[in-house]
Amino acid sequence: MTDVTITFDNNQKITVPIGTKYIDISRYSKYKDTVLGVKRNNEMLSLDDAPTKDETIEFFDVNSLDGAKIYKAGIKFIFEVALKSIYPDAEIYYLHSVPGGMLGEIDYKTNLQIKDISQIKEQMAKIIDADLPFIKYNILKKEALAFYKKMNLKEKAANLNSCDNIVTIYKLKNYLNYFYVPLPFSTKYLKSFTLKYLDNNKIVLLYPSNLTSGKTPEYIHHENIIASFYEGRSWLKSLNTPYLSDLNELVTNFKIKGFIESCELSFNDQIKRACEEIIRTDKRFIMLAGPSSSGKTTTTRVLAAYLRSKGYEPICISTDDYFVEREDNPKNDLGEYDFECLNAIDIKLLNEQLIGLLKGKEINVPSFNFLTGHKEYHNNFIKLQKNSIILIEGLHSLNDDLTPYIPNDTKYKIYLSPFIPLNIDRHNYISTLDLRLIRRIVRDSRSRGHDVSTTIKTWQSVRNGEEKYIFPYTHQANIIINTALPYELGVLKIYAEPLLLSVNQDSIYYEEARRLLKFLRGFYTISSEYISEHSILREFIGGKND
Repeated sequence: MTDVTITFDNNQKITVPIGTKYIDISRYSKYKDTVLGVKRNNEMLSLDDAPTKDETIEFFDVNSLDGAKIYKAGIKFIFEVALKSIYPDAEIYYLHSVPGGMLGEIDYKTNLQIKDISQIKEQMAKIIDADLPFIKYNILKKEALAFYKKMNLKEKAANLNSCDNIVTIYKLKNYLNYFYVPLPFSTKYLKSFTLKYLDNNKIVLLYPSNLTSGKTPEYIHHENIIASFYEGRSWLKSLNTPYLSDLNELVTNFKIKGFIESCELSFNDQIKRACEEIIRTDKRFIMLAGPSSSGKTTTTRVLAAYLRSKGYEPICISTDDYFVEREDNPKNDLGEYDFECLNAIDIKLLNEQLIGLLKGKEINVPSFNFLTGHKEYHNNFIKLQKNSIILIEGLHSLNDDLTPYIPNDTKYKIYLSPFIPLNIDRHNYISTLDLRLIRRIVRDSRSRGHDVSTTIKTWQSVRNGEEKYIFPYTHQANIIINTALPYELGVLKIYAEPLLLSVNQDSIYYEEARRLLKFLRGFYTISSEYISEHSILREFIGGKND
């Protein structure tokens, strides 16, 4: 047989000679100008490979979860190469995600100016227009180790301890780097990006994703989020633990228990600070919001305990108990229930009860039964006391449309964001999205009986809701509380790995499960025996948390 028949794009078929690469086959696809990858039987292949028999494949671009991650890795590499092409002694440190992109810091002998950033941007555009290949090399671990040591990239060298004997690195022009996902076939598929200069050599690199319909979003400055990240980064540096390899070293040297205790104290210090600010400003409505798996329940409970210790009587209300009846829940464009939108909340009932409380009435707080889809009442009566403070926790709590009859000057707004300012290496950080997804996978399996595929399937809907209903309001927060613990992925790994391994190749979520497994492999396991029964981590792994 000299030809093979390839099926793609909703049963489109073409016949090509054996040896024809997937990248050449993609020219016949609707993704010919945007292709970032290809899958066969839910497993990602290299676009440089070629089929050897008749088969069905799937091309994808930035509008898919896999494509978005590939695009992000590619644009990171292009920026690095553009920077070093102009300033050979400069180094870029990618620090963390921000809405729509990532935060980076340029290490250079002087502060760059806006004109310098414009020059880097022009160089990036030239690299993209030049259609340069990302050349893939599979090399022995010992060769990669020698290279990183020679380049004085100590944290990258240390991370190789958890890698296979064969390490994949990529070359662009004369520069080599390692990433945790595949890279595109060439630079020409990464046409869209925005480079925003902040100050003091800080930049934000924005790029399209599956959450932005393939378009680069406009930059919205979130000073409070960036400041909170730098505070956490500075704290980790003071503990000599800026990188994953430093954390792993604590595990191997039997010093992890003390580090865990420090992390728990730091989390409690944040809540103590919020408590003191609430008392100082004499606020009576505390609005706590955060994305899925940000630890809203535990944080609200701990904050209530702090307020109680100061002589206040906290009343905790979860907006999850105020969902509209299931048959009244709005639906999205696909005809599916949209549990993320504001109108999924019974705003009328919530506000009637809040106004009743303010008027001195006793209210019966409902409890929503997610199995039946209806509110239930179990004689949960509450009434405001002279020293009462109301804590309202939920997805929309920062949005004043949730509580339009409550005066804004009586509200104190808290945004909960689980981010780990512990970097894997200077070019790869721990994704907040990955952390939250792993938290959710573990919790959903333990408390809701959901398998991994079900959790990943609903994740896209959850993320869409966050983009619409949470992130536009984060700048209104009075304070950011980081609800992640720098050590926690070492603990979550024990619970998550068996669940991720259960995803079979016939699942469309197989590749995502494999990616998360590869990501977790870099973390040395940490026993849950060191975790306090009151830790926020217990909200996900189980054990006493109340």
